[in-house]
Amino acid sequence: QVQVVESGGGMVQTGGSLRLSCLVSGLTFDEHTMGWFRQTPGKEREGVASIAWTETATYYSDSVKGRFTISRDNAKNMLYLQMNSLKPEDTAIYYCAADPIWKRWFVPPVPPAFSGWGQGTQVTVSS
Repeated sequence: QVQVVESGGGMVQTGGSLRLSCLVSGLTFDEHTMGWFRQTPGKEREGVASIAWTETATYYSDSVKGRFTISRDNAKNMLYLQMNSLKPEDTAIYYCAADPIWKRWFVPPVPPAFSGWGQGTQVTVSS
């Protein structure tokens, strides 16, 4: 069973940066696409970014493109999200999750296609 533990959230001012981390266990990490998602109260969970298990493909939502970078360290079972030029609208709980299909080449961060949801990590950007 997939387990994830997100960390690295916090409170920053507009224009600041944060780096989120996600430790994954319960699957062969280097054979699954991974994704980052976020959710605010009263809204549906939205996809932020995803990265192929081969690391040869990434996807970013329009709202974060050019500001966020997703990466992974397959040797450490770690997923990262570097967030720069943060805006108040980036305030949310951020989650990581795995594509449960083994070696599916790539999938964009559509929440129903992913599983292994953790507790998330809160990111708050003040204006």
